[in-house]
Amino acid sequence: MTQAVIFDLDGTLLDTCDDLGAALNYTLQLYGLPEVSKADYSPAISNGVKALLQVGFKDKLTDYDEPILKQSVLDYYEKNIAVHSHCFNGIAPLLDMLRSNGIKIGIMTNKPTFLTLPLLKLIDELKDIEVVVCGDTLDEAKPSPKPLLHVAQQLAVKPSECFYVGDAERDIAAAKAANMRSVAALWGYIPSKAIALSWQADLNLTNPESLFSHI
Repeated sequence: MTQAVIFDLDGTLLDTCDDLGAALNYTLQLYGLPEVSKADYSPAISNGVKALLQVGFKDKLTDYDEPILKQSVLDYYEKNIAVHSHCFNGIAPLLDMLRSNGIKIGIMTNKPTFLTLPLLKLIDELKDIEVVVCGDTLDEAKPSPKPLLHVAQQLAVKPSECFYVGDAERDIAAAKAANMRSVAALWGYIPSKAIALSWQADLNLTNPESLFSHI
């Protein structure tokens, strides 16, 4: 029996791509460099700020002070955190179905707490989710299973009774290590469908609502 579904945040529950891309392009403008397109930066979203900087600055990244660049992206993003961000199509109906069937919901994201909690408060569909574990909640983040196990403990469910849904290889690895059923969110920021399928998740879904038929 499935007792809980735990979700990654960026690229799984939320399409945060345009807000993070805007923060990257703002920083590129500061340094007189050309902006990058959504097609270029979206595959890097789930891999953190450094991955975004690598997309934007390319081989010039080593010419700059990386911590200063990172802080520029984070400062802009924190001030403009939910201008464009919204739940992916199908997330709201899925969450409604889970709640109406008594299935618990949690979030485990590698995003830091200072960005995650303010963002969730601005998203109506997510603001009432009580169990949220971030990348800095514990001493380890994904692909370690520890934060996923911590969510299960907070939800008072066994790991084997949980699905974990994410759009990155580290998500699938963490779920497997935690003895949870893994779901690749193919609607998210995957590098490509072929690469995502190579992660060998228990389920590979193109639409959030289709998860419910497997519960």
